[in-house]
Amino acid sequence: MSEESAHTHPNYIKIWAILTFLLVLSILGPMMGIKAVTLIAAFGIAVVKAAMVGAYFMHLNIEKRYVWYMLFTALLFLGLFFFGVSPDVMKPDGSNWVNHNNMPVSTLEGHGVGHTN
Repeated sequence: MSEESAHTHPNYIKIWAILTFLLVLSILGPMMGIKAVTLIAAFGIAVVKAAMVGAYFMHLNIEKRYVWYMLFTALLFLGLFFFGVSPDVMKPDGSNWVNHNNMPVSTLEGHGVGHTN
């Protein structure tokens, strides 16, 4: 790749138009009423939009390949962390703590929340 082709400026209006079109698709998707199609389309469109923003607006498309590997490694570790802690975070209570935001009101009363003396 020559120096000249590495520093060409992308057509930001075209990229903006593509991102806007994908936004409209992600807004209209839930109107179909099919939950599985909506979820797959929404996350698929989100991944494509994030990749486009990273590539063109963060200029990752002109960086060396290892920058992409570092980005995907960081995202992988973020996903591992999320899925590793989510079972504990989603529980309403534990042996030494109570998550008051994730409990039904009737259970909260048993923990002394909501009582007035």
